[in-house]
Amino acid sequence: MSEERQDPAAAVLGDVAGEVYGDLARTMGIEYLEASPERVVGRMPVKGNTQPYGLLHGGASCVLAESLGSVGSALHAGRDRIAVGIEISATHHRSAAEGWITGVATRMHGGRTLATYDIVLTDDQDRRVCTARLTCMLRDKPTGEATGKTAN
Repeated sequence: MSEERQDPAAAVLGDVAGEVYGDLARTMGIEYLEASPERVVGRMPVKGNTQPYGLLHGGASCVLAESLGSVGSALHAGRDRIAVGIEISATHHRSAAEGWITGVATRMHGGRTLATYDIVLTDDQDRRVCTARLTCMLRDKPTGEATGKTAN
């Protein structure tokens, strides 16, 4: 008999893994390393997420940032609510051409209707690549919704 391997995201995210780990995060190669309502850590490879000059695409940085902040918002919201991204801003400080980008999303505000996270992305040398801020609206799941998904 072969043992089934547990999805690494499921090990970190627990019950919400299926709700917050969407197709885009998988496509980008995002891995979640730590997750709580207060702090979410994840990483993404530069390879496969570059623009034509071989540098990390700024949009890829935004995808990583929004994915991490959305996970934190979903965990803050709880099982009967959903988190929907309503605003993201990002400042790109330096380029990256190889390795991994690690992101740390830290909750700045966690209320009943809004959650805001500051997200810092760094390269393998711990140099800041991007600083982002994400705000998510928190709301009750629509009636009859089978699975609550975050928009990330």
